[in-house]
Amino acid sequence: MFEIICEDNELLVINKPAGLVCHPTKTDEYSSLISRVRLYLGKEAHPQLVNRLDRETSGVTIVAKTVMAARRLRKLWESREVEKEYLSIVHGQVQTEHGTIDAPLGKDESSKVAIKDCVRADGAASLTEFWVEKRFQRPELSQPRTLSGFSLLRIRLHTGRKHQIRIHLAHIGHPIVGDKLYGGDEDLYLALVEDRLTEEQRSRLILRNHALHAINVRFDWNGNEVSFRAEPEKIFSEFAIRLEIINS
Repeated sequence: MFEIICEDNELLVINKPAGLVCHPTKTDEYSSLISRVRLYLGKEAHPQLVNRLDRETSGVTIVAKTVMAARRLRKLWESREVEKEYLSIVHGQVQTEHGTIDAPLGKDESSKVAIKDCVRADGAASLTEFWVEKRFQRPELSQPRTLSGFSLLRIRLHTGRKHQIRIHLAHIGHPIVGDKLYGGDEDLYLALVEDRLTEEQRSRLILRNHALHAINVRFDWNGNEVSFRAEPEKIFSEFAIRLEIINS
């Protein structure tokens, strides 16, 4: 049903698989993470998702089992007292070993996709920090002509805007591998939604889901620092491991 990282009377911490929405869009009881959580906890339970990941993003997801726990956790998130780290594989070899992306985000009014945001001067303040873990080549795979190779990044969010990491990485010229919305051709996203994604388009995407994984969440809880870690899925790990490292 799902991988449990930790569970007690207040929290259920899950490694969410890529491709699963957090909240239901269908009547199928297995169609969303929260539906599966309700099945697992039983009819009397009233679980609440504290952090929500995009459908294609995998990794640490916190579920509060009680109203009080949910209220306390949301205060921690709102006051930015939670440390959130991600791993991502991006197109191109990022040259800066460590950097920050400070760029405000808001609605992309030029896009055909209603949910798409972008960097804009009048947007909400947004800050992303990153470190290069590896740079590598996969010559057997096609990439945009302007890019060569790939980079594995470790990322820390300092704000929590919608699609923040995906937009920021695309903004600096290194879109996430498999990102259908911010990878440079939003028709890939429309094709997916309209169920007309071709084999050629799938080949350009390289991976079935975009390569973004929430690897670690850390915060103070009941007087102690707690840290929850989830390993990436096999398809992510194998893409990042089976490579020719040219600089690490």
